[in-house]
Amino acid sequence: MSLVRIIALIQRHLYLYQRSLPRIMEIFFWPLMDLLVWGFITVYFQRFNIGLPRFVSFFLGALIFWDILYRAQQGISISFLEEVWSKNLLNLFVSPMRPCEFLAALMTISVGKMLTAGAASALLAWIFYSFNIFLVGISLIPFVFNLLVMGWAIGIISMSAILRYGQEAEVLAWGLGFLIQPFAAVFYPVSILPIFVQPIARMIPASYVFEGMRAVLETGAIPYESLMKAAFLNGIYLALAIRFFYYNLRIVKEKGLLLHRGTE
Repeated sequence: MSLVRIIALIQRHLYLYQRSLPRIMEIFFWPLMDLLVWGFITVYFQRFNIGLPRFVSFFLGALIFWDILYRAQQGISISFLEEVWSKNLLNLFVSPMRPCEFLAALMTISVGKMLTAGAASALLAWIFYSFNIFLVGISLIPFVFNLLVMGWAIGIISMSAILRYGQEAEVLAWGLGFLIQPFAAVFYPVSILPIFVQPIARMIPASYVFEGMRAVLETGAIPYESLMKAAFLNGIYLALAIRFFYYNLRIVKEKGLLLHRGTE
């Protein structure tokens, strides 16, 4: 694995953001909209004394954590689409760059987007609602790491599908993460879900993170068991996602679709 080639691809994407205000705004716009709309809704509900303790904190924490996962996923899938849209995909895969270096570069870009969007969301939540995400304490680190890895897995799966099926699969870059949101216990506990749906939720690493976040805010206790389960599932899913990418890349090369993907 060549660090020089990884850094070169990262720089290529950084140059895009240096020269494009819309790309920069995209990182901050949706977190801001989510916080403004849903944040003020939760403040409004809180006035009715609905009986849920720390309702605003739970909801704002969920919003910030969900945006971390979503930005981690988009950091990979949208960066891949940038190569497709600029017709640069073929150039990359006929270069000496190896697939593992390509993935490493996209994962690094994903970390940068996630940290930028997460920091912006945390700052805005503190300014508008006096909510401090760091109340979660030291457990914030494993929470964020698990969400990052799950975002990587989703991003690699969506990227692989786009590589295999082309433009008709591009919607997955935006929609695949939201397909799991209802089962990931983002804004409500797993126990709220129907009995037959709960086993599905238990197979999603993010559900343990969001349940753990609410437990920390309510009791202050770090849910080590939940974090371990999330990490175990994430390890499996990331390995399967990378395997899926290599499989689809091989199929695309064997069928001669790489030339088509690189010029469509």
